Amino acid sequence: MKRSIKLLILLAAFAMIVAACSSDSDDTTTTTAAAAGGDETTTTEAMSDALVVGVSWNNYNEERWARADEPAIQAALSAAGAEYISADAGSSAEQQIADVENLISQGANALIILAQDGTAIKPAVQSAIDQGIPVIAYDRLIEDSGAFYITFDNVEVGRMQARAIYALVPEGNYVFIKGNSADANADFLRGGQQEVLLEATGCEDLVAPCPIINVGESYTDNWDPAVAQTNMDQFLTTNNNDVQAVVSSNDGMAGGVVSALDGQGLAGSVPVSGQDGDFAALNRVALGTQAVDVWKNAFALGQTAGEVAVQLASGTALDAVTAPGNLGDSAPATGVAATPFTTPGGVDVWSIILTPIPITQDNLNVVLDAGWITTDDLCKDVEAGSVAVCP
Repeated sequence: MKRSIKLLILLAAFAMIVAACSSDSDDTTTTTAAAAGGDETTTTEAMSDALVVGVSWNNYNEERWARADEPAIQAALSAAGAEYISADAGSSAEQQIADVENLISQGANALIILAQDGTAIKPAVQSAIDQGIPVIAYDRLIEDSGAFYITFDNVEVGRMQARAIYALVPEGNYVFIKGNSADANADFLRGGQQEVLLEATGCEDLVAPCPIINVGESYTDNWDPAVAQTNMDQFLTTNNNDVQAVVSSNDGMAGGVVSALDGQGLAGSVPVSGQDGDFAALNRVALGTQAVDVWKNAFALGQTAGEVAVQLASGTALDAVTAPGNLGDSAPATGVAATPFTTPGGVDVWSIILTPIPITQDNLNVVLDAGWITTDDLCKDVEAGSVAVCP
């Protein structure tokens, strides 16, 4: 607590100096893109005395991290006068542990961790907490009672995916393309999907004589689209192409699934789900080759994480954290204040959970109106007039 008070005094002094000298200030900001292997970081050199928030990315190659999450985190930190540093683990759980240690050595007062492996990262998380450095489990669960969890309602994402696919295919052979087995989100999503389909069909499991039959289910290493495509190819071969629907847990994998379907002349006739609001996926929704894309407003998620990181670094207790009040209707928090969340392993953590939105051809205007995507990107190669938002 003493450390936090000193930091707050430093921040106040810094703000007074800036206010007095802003007219002739020549401070500069140096930015370096996060690099695979965790060798480079992003820093703001002009704020050496400010709070420092370190972000550990599991793999910076995912489209949304650079386009939405990171800029939103940076903007929230900048608005609070805090410094941003980061590292990219390049999909290596071992590298991410080293990255966390490196971020701490650079003076991080709080950490935001997008975990490659929620179990493997736990010793590094505990080490940070033991040193008085608060940790935010960003978008992916870390089962540690000292880690604050910020994410979207991933069980609800799975429910939304299943509802949309079931509305189109109430009976038939289903394939389930799941995420990385080391990521708790993979099972959260699958659990939501199963819940909806069992309730809708009245079945105890998705086997004959249930109207929906699970004819293929696989985890996907690192959520890799190429792996998803390979798995989908195998399921099509095993079932002689007798597949009526695919519940894919994210957009990247959905792209691999659609490629596999396209190879068999089935793209567009077999509904496919996804999530994340990737440009290519939203374009597939407009084209009709992907039935639903559950949009998670990553700008709101990043903003929330940045603001909460500043609160925690300033000494706010986990149960006293509040969500920012300007998230907008596109992804409102389920509650203004932090709420308890019990993990699958029975660990109680404090959390802020945001609400996603399923996007189909009927409401593509939502992502356009939010400025998430342009009409040109959304409507690329879409026949004019075939979708309301594509002139």
